[in-house]
Amino acid sequence: MNWSKLGLIFTPGKYDWMLTHAMCPFPQWLEGSIFKIHFGGRDKDGRARGGYFIINISKPQEILEVSARPTLDLGDLGCFDDCGAIPNCLVEAKDRQFIYYNGRTQMEVTPFSSFIGLAISEDGGATFERYSKAPVLGRNRIDPYMTPTPWVVLEDGVWRMWYASCTKWERLPDIPVPRHYYHIRYCESPDGLEWNPKGYVCIDFQGDEYAIARPVVYKDDGVYKMWYCLRGGDRAYRAGYAESADGLAWERMDGRVGIDISEAGWDSEMICYPCVFKHEEHTFMLYNGNSYGIDGVGLAVLDD
Repeated sequence: MNWSKLGLIFTPGKYDWMLTHAMCPFPQWLEGSIFKIHFGGRDKDGRARGGYFIINISKPQEILEVSARPTLDLGDLGCFDDCGAIPNCLVEAKDRQFIYYNGRTQMEVTPFSSFIGLAISEDGGATFERYSKAPVLGRNRIDPYMTPTPWVVLEDGVWRMWYASCTKWERLPDIPVPRHYYHIRYCESPDGLEWNPKGYVCIDFQGDEYAIARPVVYKDDGVYKMWYCLRGGDRAYRAGYAESADGLAWERMDGRVGIDISEAGWDSEMICYPCVFKHEEHTFMLYNGNSYGIDGVGLAVLDD
């Protein structure tokens, strides 16, 4: 694979609730070549809320609309998402739209905690209401630490989720706060509401890796393809890629990614949260750059 970068297509800063960042972008097809791109933006205190911008993918530098208000606001004080609610994926089912999101709160001993929340729209995506004030996948005997960055697909009546699971926190002498370790696991649900994790590991650590996150899964010509981001040692996030015949057992093919940091600019230090999708004859990648998307959302297209 080889990707041609088309540059930043969206920069935050228009509203107080998204002064910086446009994290974990993902597309929702509307009609023709029109896509709604969902993301998480941060306010002056670093708290994240959900929002969107709309583009014509054939003219991606022209922003057609930006959400003036958050589509997903902070949770109630003391809830798992009172410091952040970052949309990660959307599933359309039975005239309803399900947004699965990262709920985040600040901690004292470890710097933060993150679990999977759900918000549902019954009015075509105009508004979203939380399914519960509690996470749909929180702490459990399989995932006792954290469960961030979900990706959910409804396939043959089964709701399938790939997500990051924290395996431990570790104190290290050369960093001021404990380091998190998470890899990618899988679980299923009969209704998208109640999930049954069994500890199935899809993408595990290699070498000095300690963070493998934000899986994005789609099926292409009978093959499941997963994009994710990973980091280890002193390296910042880079894109990763794997393939599977069943969505459970994966073969890592990180050497085939075909996209890396630029020599200078907004993505010169980091490539993170890649989201790959197809439209007509082209394959596109939305992604974030330095500081987890502080400058906004970039777009790349796969070379023919």
